[in-house]
Amino acid sequence: MQQQLTISAVSPDPALLDLPWHIPLESWPEDIIAALPRGISRHIVRFVRVDSGVIAIKEIGESVAYREYELLRQLNRIGGVPCVEPVGVITGRRSPEGEPLEAVLITKHLQFSLPYRALFSQELRPETATRLIDALAVLLVRLHLVGFYWGDVSLSNTLFRRDADRFAAYLVDAETGDIHEKLTDGQRNYDVDLARTNIIGELMDLAAGSLLEDSVDEIAIGDALVARYNELWAALTDEESFESNERWRVTARIERLNALGFDVGELSITTHDDGTTVRIQPKVVDAGHHSRRLLHLTGLDVQENQARRLLNDLDEYRASGGRQDEDEEFVAHDWVTSVFEPTVRAVPREMRGKLEAAQMFHEILDHRWYISQQQRRDVPMSEATASYVMNVLRHRRDEAALLGG
Repeated sequence: MQQQLTISAVSPDPALLDLPWHIPLESWPEDIIAALPRGISRHIVRFVRVDSGVIAIKEIGESVAYREYELLRQLNRIGGVPCVEPVGVITGRRSPEGEPLEAVLITKHLQFSLPYRALFSQELRPETATRLIDALAVLLVRLHLVGFYWGDVSLSNTLFRRDADRFAAYLVDAETGDIHEKLTDGQRNYDVDLARTNIIGELMDLAAGSLLEDSVDEIAIGDALVARYNELWAALTDEESFESNERWRVTARIERLNALGFDVGELSITTHDDGTTVRIQPKVVDAGHHSRRLLHLTGLDVQENQARRLLNDLDEYRASGGRQDEDEEFVAHDWVTSVFEPTVRAVPREMRGKLEAAQMFHEILDHRWYISQQQRRDVPMSEATASYVMNVLRHRRDEAALLGG
């Protein structure tokens, strides 16, 4: 029986028609599968290269596939929400014998991302767990701010990308989620409590597989997620009261949020009837303060902590050249053309796929500081880059090749 495929997608890639939809996903031939690290999933997932790049294909029930597709589309339309990008849903699959096959949800593969198990199998460092948990807490806060209830928070349902000396987390599985106008405290607390339970279990599983050092306390890390989430949520949403003659605290609150990486889109300011007390509360906060500023100044679109590091280097460049009084955009253009781009170009072309350009620049800055301290002199950027390539980068695996770059 001939299958009658239905492809629901905004901009479907014609190459999708060439894939063997009549075969169950777990039996697809190896020659079309992209050998990328896969996380733990309750569904069959495969990565495939098509003309438009690498896609992730997940076999799932038809109604659930459409629901998750729409949820991911909504999150992408909101903007600024770290999640994978949906491509489409394919239904009507049948085997050559006429047996119905499950529908599939297709998403774009998130370049340079890794599931948490791949990170542990590479690094085995105790602080890795803490940095992953911190990234997950930030992701959960950002999702809750836009009214997204996850319903199945875990490391397994998250992808991670390097972000300077930290990680950035991305939602990859939204099938249990839902979007509301505003989440109740009960919905938020359920998500956080479930995250704690799942993460403790996942870390214990890593420990059982000797992928976690004995010194790591899984329960303490789970508790740390809750503490970090509550701390960040309070900083972003709590009401603050002060005397009317302390108006400087409005600016101070905004600056604290900026330091956390958030912009304030709307701030509620109210006064008591007697006019002696002022209350302020952020109403709209948007993540990505530093990345937006860097994008505006330089056109570089990078992760938040990478942007923070690059902006610091830009500020140092501006100060060292005595150009504090010049237009910041002009100085930023000069920094890109005389510092950032030459540094990236100095890396041999065959090695540039090992890391994202911004991450590589961050690591070169770190390496420059290290060898400057070691040699007790100010090592030039060109010399630091050559040393980094020879002593660090050439020993790194090619992430773009591994991760579908």
